[in-house]
Amino acid sequence: MFKNKIMFFILSILFVLVLAACGGQSSEGTTDSGENTNGDEEGYDPITITFSHNQPVGSPEDIGAEKFKELVEEKSDGNVTVDLYPSSQLGSLREQVEGTQIGEIDITMQPSAVVSPFVDDIKAVDLPYLWPTEAEEMYEVLDSDVGDELLATLEQGGFKGLGFWPGGYKLFTTNGIEIHEPSDFEGVTMRTMESPILLAQYETWGGNPVPVPYAEVYNSLQQGVVDGQENPLQTIFLNNYHEVQDTIVESYHGGMNYVLMANQSWFEGLPSSVKDIITESEEEARTVAREALTDTEDEYRQQIIDSGVNYYELTEEEIDVFREESVSVHEEYYNTDEQQALLQKIYDKIDEVTAE
Repeated sequence: MFKNKIMFFILSILFVLVLAACGGQSSEGTTDSGENTNGDEEGYDPITITFSHNQPVGSPEDIGAEKFKELVEEKSDGNVTVDLYPSSQLGSLREQVEGTQIGEIDITMQPSAVVSPFVDDIKAVDLPYLWPTEAEEMYEVLDSDVGDELLATLEQGGFKGLGFWPGGYKLFTTNGIEIHEPSDFEGVTMRTMESPILLAQYETWGGNPVPVPYAEVYNSLQQGVVDGQENPLQTIFLNNYHEVQDTIVESYHGGMNYVLMANQSWFEGLPSSVKDIITESEEEARTVAREALTDTEDEYRQQIIDSGVNYYELTEEEIDVFREESVSVHEEYYNTDEQQALLQKIYDKIDEVTAE
């Protein structure tokens, strides 16, 4: 009898030890603590992404952002939700970049010129007369390996670059002043974003650039604080700048390229499956935004022309003069050895794309 009790006691201890060993792992490659031993998460807590941008609801950028939201939520089976904040609801352009840098905003879409004070190398995107005049060729360069190198520079500021989103080519708008060559800017006060490159381009052409916050542009034009400004067709139309500017020039002097970027620490801390969902969804949504822009630009252009403004497009010869005058900006303001090496790669890729 005593021997039987001892045997029962021993078997009980062995049974408990076996249970403990089995309980140490809830499934293959995953411990009770949730630590992933295979490098791929089988489950994660619900995630909410805060996504801010500046453009109004219904704009091509917003259409792309809505598509991003739809794709992320669909691909994650609803485990990841995206809260969109368009129309600068979360602050000025600069404040949204700052909010993303410190982690108050997870993802933001901002003009590269607004990001350049935080990451100097990204200003290559805004060099005057760098890009081909065909949008598809510009996109091909931005989506290439050299575009990825540009996005990677954002890590210097604590950002994770996800992609370049479209805003369209910028145009010159003025009041009573025709622009056909750089010297026509002599004494003209032009509103720009707070970007060294944009300030330098007008100074090189002889103009007087003045940084004005985006929300104050219309009033500044209306009140004559500035003579003109630069923005893409859709921004001019949606903000009614053509009501207070009587001359609009398709100049092709630069693209209003938006950077879709995340807080780097936040992004790197996500489960790998969620990172994949975000990058896949961004690529698809970026294409949707570009297509939406193409679909609307002709309509916006015609409505602006119909409003009665003086509307014209620079000739190839006029563009060549501007392009030649702008080379010094490339050399002077993108001037470190690393920047010059990256810029040469961009030149080479542009040559390759435009030669096809």
